[in-house]
Amino acid sequence: MKRLLSFLLCFGILLFWSSCRNDFEFSPSQGNLEFARDTIYLDTVFSTIGSSTYNLKVYNRSDDDIVIPTIQLENGTSSYYRMNVDGTTGLEGEQEGKFFEDVELLANDSLFIFIETTIDISTLGSLGNQFLYTDRILFDAGSNQQDIDVVTLVKDAVFIYPSRDEDTNIIETLTFDVDGDGTPDETALQGRFLEDSELTFTNEKPYVIYGYAGVDTGKTLTMEAGARVHFHADSGIIVTDGATLNINGDISTNQETLENEVILQGDRLEPLYEDIPGQWGTIWLFNGSENISINYATIKNATIGIIADGNRDATNDKLTITNSQIYNTSSFGIRGTATSITAENIVINNCGQSAFAGTLGGKYNFTHCTIANYWNSSFRDFPALLLNDFILDENGTPTVFGLVEANFNNCIIYGNDNPEFLIENAGNTFNYKFNNCLLRFNNETLSGTGNYDFDNVTFFENNVFNEDPDFEDPFENLMRIGNDSAANAINTSTFGVDNDINGESRTSSIDAGAYIHTTFED
Repeated sequence: MKRLLSFLLCFGILLFWSSCRNDFEFSPSQGNLEFARDTIYLDTVFSTIGSSTYNLKVYNRSDDDIVIPTIQLENGTSSYYRMNVDGTTGLEGEQEGKFFEDVELLANDSLFIFIETTIDISTLGSLGNQFLYTDRILFDAGSNQQDIDVVTLVKDAVFIYPSRDEDTNIIETLTFDVDGDGTPDETALQGRFLEDSELTFTNEKPYVIYGYAGVDTGKTLTMEAGARVHFHADSGIIVTDGATLNINGDISTNQETLENEVILQGDRLEPLYEDIPGQWGTIWLFNGSENISINYATIKNATIGIIADGNRDATNDKLTITNSQIYNTSSFGIRGTATSITAENIVINNCGQSAFAGTLGGKYNFTHCTIANYWNSSFRDFPALLLNDFILDENGTPTVFGLVEANFNNCIIYGNDNPEFLIENAGNTFNYKFNNCLLRFNNETLSGTGNYDFDNVTFFENNVFNEDPDFEDPFENLMRIGNDSAANAINTSTFGVDNDINGESRTSSIDAGAYIHTTFED
């Protein structure tokens, strides 16, 4: 009996409560919606490539539950935008994602509109290589209508990608002589070799590469000043045996736009991805590729900036890199293996492992270079600079190749760890020298012993240790040095590199690193 009375009492209360509620009685919107922004900017996208998803928050600040009669794109079914309103795509058919009816919004509540786009610039008219595409989101109609602008900058581009088999859906992979035995090897690397008509990258349009773009034997890929090259995830460039890469950037007058530099980065153009490491693969200079030259290039956000393999004893160094910057690599900035590299006025920073690693011996000459590592995204195992002459097999047995030479003249080798260079050898041919460098090495156990006998002028001469380089902001890749830098006036010789990376003369002050010192603006 008590249970029955209790049930009847609860039922009566519920009936009374529900009869008094008017929450489910929606009145039409009166044009009083509020919005988190008045314009939605979808950051720059490449033609035919989908954008990221952006959102708009819509508020009902009133005490009434309302229904918005319509939410639609002004361009209707012809709009290149598509919407999702609180998890729904609206009407079916051609109006899906374009038109929504009777959208309910509770009192003092909000809803999300998600918007994205894919635009083919060829359908927008011949207005050059970029087009500002706009539309409006309309809320209601007539005197109650409210609207939000939607804006996207669309860039035309040259797309390079491997083929896909229509029957098997298998993507084309590269086949070339990987191990140097004269026989082509099938690889798992998705990509294709560039056609002769594709071997010159100009500054007319950006290039977007899917998979690895291969440079075949006897071919040369040339990138002209001002070229922009974007890589999709797991993509890059492979230069094979007998092939060459020439990146011919030039000095820029505007250090913000770097209009004459060749810039190589990922294909995500949103500001969120501006400095995210590991967005694409690498520039891979295979054993046998030759006479590679890189001048005024910015390489950023890769897994490894440059891999250089083999050709240690080549008449001309395998790679000559000058006046260039490598930033935000999730592994190494430059990784050389039994190879030969000349570097002048280069800056490397923010790498998940080493900024520069010369492994399995080789021949390296670095002059007026800033080899730094201020990586703070995770723990890193290696210092900014790594030199060794061996590789270990699965049993821990070393294979040794001689380090013919490794000379670092007027360089800064620094970072946010300590020590910032590591020298390991297992053989007798191991020649290196640091001249007039600013170095970070503060380890009482190792200092003065073995490869770290800093009083031995055969290996170390006129260096400065553990003093402040006074970088502008190394965590933002601003690597100029200030007036108080310990690298200032470190030497009386430029070793033949008379101008810094910005073209400024070193005649008045011969500082270590790629930049001469400057006064920072407040």
